Amino acid sequence: MPNVSIPRPEYPRPQFVRKEWLNLNGLWEFELDLGRSGVQRELMKAEKLTQKIIVPFCPESELSGVGIKDFMSAVWYRRTVNLPEEWAGKRVILHFGAVDYKTRVWINGEEAGSHEGGYTPFAMEITDLLQKGENVITVYAEDDTRSSRQASGKQCPDYYSRGCHYTRTTGIWQTVWMEAVPAVYIADVKMTPDLDGGRLFIEAKVNGDTKDIQFKAEALINGSSVGNAQAQCFGGRACAEIKLSEVRSWSPEDPFLYDLKLSLESADDTIDKAESYFGMRSIKIDPPAVLINGKPVFQRLVLDQGFYPDGIYTAPTDAALKNDIEISMGLGFNGARLHEKVFEPGFLYWADKLGYLIWGEYPNWGVNHSSSETTERYLAEWMEAVDRDYNHPSIIGWCPFNETPRNQNSELLRRVYRVTKGIDHTRPVIDTSGYVHVETDLYDVHDYDQNPETFAERYRPLAEGGEARRNAPDHDAPYMGQPYWVSEYGGIWWNPEQRDDKGWGYGGVGGRPKNEEEFLERYKKLTETLLNHPRMCAFCYTQLYDIEQEVNGLYYYNREAKFDQGKIRAINSQKAAIEK
Repeated sequence: MPNVSIPRPEYPRPQFVRKEWLNLNGLWEFELDLGRSGVQRELMKAEKLTQKIIVPFCPESELSGVGIKDFMSAVWYRRTVNLPEEWAGKRVILHFGAVDYKTRVWINGEEAGSHEGGYTPFAMEITDLLQKGENVITVYAEDDTRSSRQASGKQCPDYYSRGCHYTRTTGIWQTVWMEAVPAVYIADVKMTPDLDGGRLFIEAKVNGDTKDIQFKAEALINGSSVGNAQAQCFGGRACAEIKLSEVRSWSPEDPFLYDLKLSLESADDTIDKAESYFGMRSIKIDPPAVLINGKPVFQRLVLDQGFYPDGIYTAPTDAALKNDIEISMGLGFNGARLHEKVFEPGFLYWADKLGYLIWGEYPNWGVNHSSSETTERYLAEWMEAVDRDYNHPSIIGWCPFNETPRNQNSELLRRVYRVTKGIDHTRPVIDTSGYVHVETDLYDVHDYDQNPETFAERYRPLAEGGEARRNAPDHDAPYMGQPYWVSEYGGIWWNPEQRDDKGWGYGGVGGRPKNEEEFLERYKKLTETLLNHPRMCAFCYTQLYDIEQEVNGLYYYNREAKFDQGKIRAINSQKAAIEK
């Protein structure tokens, strides 16, 4: 096993911070349960498990110290923990950032809770199950990427990775942690900016007896107050409005963030405290553009799938999350589609800090899109994802599906679209990226044509006031004049060192560029077609970096550059038609 202290030691929820917390990453006991018999064998009461693993890295990864690439139908984790003495008399919450896929948790042999879904956080209060001294946490996770009832994104349903499917992730893959809270505490907040009105709306969820409890919020710039509000807690909720004395917008050019202090107070005492931040920005659909703060901003996006050579789904460090954004911005992109995965909160924090535009997605591949039974599982986790990430100013749109098939259940897409709009009326929603559209705020297509001339010809009719290209015209909802974009293009196969047949990219062997100059010329012509199109609001290039056998990235999988950043940046940074 590698020498390890606490990997990923940073606070795992950067937009809602408390002081009293305990990081449970590091060395855990571990055991495979290929027959899913561990519950019957009562492994939750076992004195020890047979192997070791480093959390939060999945057992498929090298960083976990396990490195098993085969299917694991179920896995077990176990560790002991001693609580800080100052936590005595407080409520203790156990948090999981994400566990793939179906999880059960025991404390000292007693079941504490469960969760279904591989990408969203869950928590449980364990106060009554704790004992003095050492406490045992046991976690069981089932995972079946070959099931049509489980969303698995780009995790490969076959033994070997192939095409655009990659190494799987099983079990714990984000930080596990505890926090101590008072008897009455702020469980969550939902923040909605009103840039035109210069105010922030806050809805707080409060747990405990809220009688005679006031919720307070204060906005600050560099430590100085620029607005505050308070509201009486009622029915586990408190709603407040902060009128800002100094209004500054958040944008890619100036990603300004306010600090936010939150508290609960009784008549004579402060009961709970938390810290957060927020950005003030507006999003409006104004065809052919999407306006950010009233200004047409062409979204120069890149496809980012959130994979790492040594951590698979989990970045080895917080710095690695930041680095992926920085290399993208160095290439002249101003944002990304976070593709077929719900990314770690740390990534969104850096997007907020750096001014990076994000489309939030869900890993819908793996589920049966033609089945009505999918709705229950799908909606439950997607709603959790939207709720988790709602407060991030960097997120400018939602896309719950990607490349759904022609035999899809259209009512599933329509229902998910409308529920998303019900949860969040401030952002545009795309029902399904590429195809097959049912009901959508923006209209997008995928197009991997490698010939710049024929690629341009496909979008000429729309530029001249004619028909818009659709991926599945016999099945797609008709184009109704929404902002239009090509949300996947390029994917140019480029790996000049490749000497085998395992790698792939778009264009096939015969369509691969013969040299770097030919690559750059193709990239330039394809991209300029979209930038110069008068009805195009955005593009998304496939992709930022190679992943395993897929070698169409602008960087290699290890994040080494393939090209001179400046050459790509010069192409991407040209002013788009809708910005002129």
